[in-house]
Amino acid sequence: MFKKKNDDKEIKENSEQEKQQPKIETKQESPVDELSLLKAQNQEYLNGWKRAQADYQNLKKEKDRERAEFVKYANANLLMEILPVFDHFKSAFRQIPESEKESAWVVGFSYIKKQLFDFLTANGIEEIKTVGEEFDHNLHEAVEFRESESQKEIILEEVKAGYKLNGKVIQAAKVVVGKAIEQATKQEIS
Repeated sequence: MFKKKNDDKEIKENSEQEKQQPKIETKQESPVDELSLLKAQNQEYLNGWKRAQADYQNLKKEKDRERAEFVKYANANLLMEILPVFDHFKSAFRQIPESEKESAWVVGFSYIKKQLFDFLTANGIEEIKTVGEEFDHNLHEAVEFRESESQKEIILEEVKAGYKLNGKVIQAAKVVVGKAIEQATKQEIS
């Protein structure tokens, strides 16, 4: 019983303290303030959505670019296997005597060679130019140097053809390069 009176006494003290404390009134925002707050929040969400949409479009473009790049070089191995056949066709045609060049069988094989060339070209293969061009170590591989009157390193002879696939070198051309007489002797000494 004694305990109950103390509990009642505490309750009374608590209620008196609450009465003495100033009441904090919650300020209600005006409809205009609430509307501007919602507009700002709406704009923030809209901007976030636009950024996410732009990120998605960029990702999609990047994946499309990667897919196109993959397709561009997907047939590279097949084309690399066909190139020696094409080289042998060209080599064989250089060996045909002039008297036989108008023969029906030679003309037929020249059509096959042209068809093979067109197929390779349609698939992005391009032959690297050699004879008469200036030597470029990115495109050509020098297998021999010969003396020449030219001051520049000019390709004199093609030993083996070189090829690019969609602008990228896949087989460097093996060539004989002409060097100026002074340069050729200096290179032989070193």
